[in-house]
This record gives sequence, structure tokens and C-alpha cells, in this order.
Amino acid sequence: MIWNCKDYNDLSKDELYDILKIRQEVFIIEQNCNYLDADSFDQVSQHLTCYKQSELIAYMRIVPEGEIYPNISFGRILVKQKFRKIGLGKEIIQRAINVFPKDTTIVMSAQLYLTQLYENFGFKIIGKEYLEDEIPHIKMIRNE
Repeated sequence: MIWNCKDYNDLSKDELYDILKIRQEVFIIEQNCNYLDADSFDQVSQHLTCYKQSELIAYMRIVPEGEIYPNISFGRILVKQKFRKIGLGKEIIQRAINVFPKDTTIVMSAQLYLTQLYENFGFKIIGKEYLEDEIPHIKMIRNE
């Protein structure tokens, strides 16, 4: 498996296409959620990818502080369906955390069913559950 973390301007056209395609597959088709994925935060973000040969199988967007939240935020975290339950979700989160100093504050809008996974990485729930694109979410923070 090949892992990379790149700024938007360093992505090739094919990498960007792969990212947009897998996000549509998981968040729009699989989760049956209609929303505008191209939200203008990609251009300021880092993109953490995992390829198996030429197939993108895991992805996360890391948005810098001051763009969505006052702190760095993780989002669009996914693992392609046929590659789930082999530890890639945990690995991508750990790799993203490792990009920053240990005391960096990180925020995310987490799908509710994944809170325990994120708590294992030191994220804590803040606030109350809410619907984001008709899917239950909760705001979480690490190193507040």
C-alpha cells in the first residue's frame, strides 16, 4: 500500500479524480446522501490517500485551522467498502494525527456510529448530536 499526504496543488489530475470519485461512491451513493461534496475547502486542504496498486482505497481531508473551525479539522474520512475491517480506518486516523505535533488541537464532525473509534485516539465529544445531511453526527475534539 502506498500512503501520501499532499496539498491540493500537488495532486495530479488523476489523483484528484480518484478522490472525488471515491467520495461520491461512499458518501453520496453508498450512504444515499445528496449534498455538495465540492465545497471549496479542498483547495486549501491536505489530502491523505492510501492506494493499493492503482486503486484508491482510503482517504481523508485535513483542513487547516481557520477554514471550517478555529482548529485543524479532519473530514471526509473513508475506506472503500471492500477494504473495511482490516484496520485501514484506524491507520488513516493515526497517520493523520502523526502529521502534527502531539499537542495539536484537532476538531471533526463525526458520524455518530464512529464516536468510539475516534475516542480511542483521544477525541472527546463536545455538544449534542445533530443531523448533517440527514446523518447523525457529533462534534469531537482532540487536545482541547
